[in-house]
Amino acid sequence: MRKYWLFSSAVFAAFIMAPMLSGLAGATPSTQIWIPSTDTQAARTIHVGVDNYNTFFKKKNDGGFSAPTTYGLTVGLVDTTYVGLEAGLDLKEQSDDPLYLNLKLQIKEDSVAQFFPAIAIGAYELGSKDDVTNANIAYVLFAKTLPVIGRISAGYYVGNKDLLVDSSGQSDNDGVLLSFDRTLAEIDDRLWFAIDYMGAQNAYGALSFGLAWRFAPQISAIVGYDIYNNTEVAGENTVTVQLDVDF
Repeated sequence: MRKYWLFSSAVFAAFIMAPMLSGLAGATPSTQIWIPSTDTQAARTIHVGVDNYNTFFKKKNDGGFSAPTTYGLTVGLVDTTYVGLEAGLDLKEQSDDPLYLNLKLQIKEDSVAQFFPAIAIGAYELGSKDDVTNANIAYVLFAKTLPVIGRISAGYYVGNKDLLVDSSGQSDNDGVLLSFDRTLAEIDDRLWFAIDYMGAQNAYGALSFGLAWRFAPQISAIVGYDIYNNTEVAGENTVTVQLDVDF
């Protein structure tokens, strides 16, 4: 409980800062494949994303399913030398309570001092239905880009203990966040690879990996695969296709 309140307090502070920094409001986080990244949208940029998750070549009787399609709208609120702030909303359709909110505050890499990591504090899956969709995942994430190797990220999250449970119904609402991503410039500078991991045996715990291709400066798409830590809770592993457009 103490860990949850620590993370919640940090996220609440970010929400309090938001109106001081900008007149806009909103929340969908910029992500890797599955977990948040330390990136934020540029100020006055509107980011539209459509994410699909479904099993592949698996019959319904064998656990085949398609998760609700997520339609995301993210707005860049602040983008300075030192900080970035984004906010947005997700609609997960078809579902009875489709609205989710999100917010992220970023301290930029190398902004405070040389070798300073990027730091992101945020929250997502802020659902509109108590005890049904309010997973309320708060997180802190650190990232550092290493020459030639790529970017490595590590952090921790805490969520609603009543919704983030394991297959026995016991609370399992916190865990590590890890990722590695890199532009594969040796092949083409429009090609990007990422692998990420979200710990715990709840419905969000997963190992995911994928490739992205940037068709134009404002348009990109990701194709990836999600291996869930606990398929009894999360369902069978899924293929994900994600389309992202910036305005």
